[in-house]
Amino acid sequence: MRVSELSRRSGVSVTTIKYYLREGLLPPGRQTSATQAEYDDQHLRRLRLIRALTGVRGLSVTTTREVLDALAAHTGDTHLLLGLTLGSVSLSGESAEQDPAAGEVAALVEELGWKVHESAPARTTLAEALTALHSLGVPMDRHTLLPYARLAERIAVLDLDQLDGLTDPLAAAERALLLTVLLEPALMALRRMAQENESARRHAP
Repeated sequence: MRVSELSRRSGVSVTTIKYYLREGLLPPGRQTSATQAEYDDQHLRRLRLIRALTGVRGLSVTTTREVLDALAAHTGDTHLLLGLTLGSVSLSGESAEQDPAAGEVAALVEELGWKVHESAPARTTLAEALTALHSLGVPMDRHTLLPYARLAERIAVLDLDQLDGLTDPLAAAERALLLTVLLEPALMALRRMAQENESARRHAP
């Protein structure tokens, strides 16, 4: 397909596509003349993933390029590929400065028997949340979090079930990103609705 059709099918402007080509995010098409190139479905899929990474996850162009390069280098490792796409694996592999609650998070992960990399950003996020709660007089430890974690396990099974049957690494990465990031507000809304319902059940006359 020509760049105009690629633009039409992807919803990305020709100007933006050319920018992605210049920045190395999108590989060049097959040259058909001095000024024309042909693009295929892989370009379309990669373009959609670029838009998801920059628009949905809010990554910079530089970080998006790094993620895409890492994906290309590890297409045979679905676990790592999904980790890179979703941000659960750090590109640098370095851990941020440890929060005081990091030990509690590590103990929770161990108790659950989860395989979560030590540099996973989610560990830091959880530790910071626990510290903030503690500072506000709402101390929570791994024992309090355990039933929540068990519910999260069940959600994770549903999430990964959505990827069954996808053999194309880019397609799996795109689906995982969209399901995870875009579904999170829906899950939060369901939680709020469930809380309202439970409050009504307990307290409403």
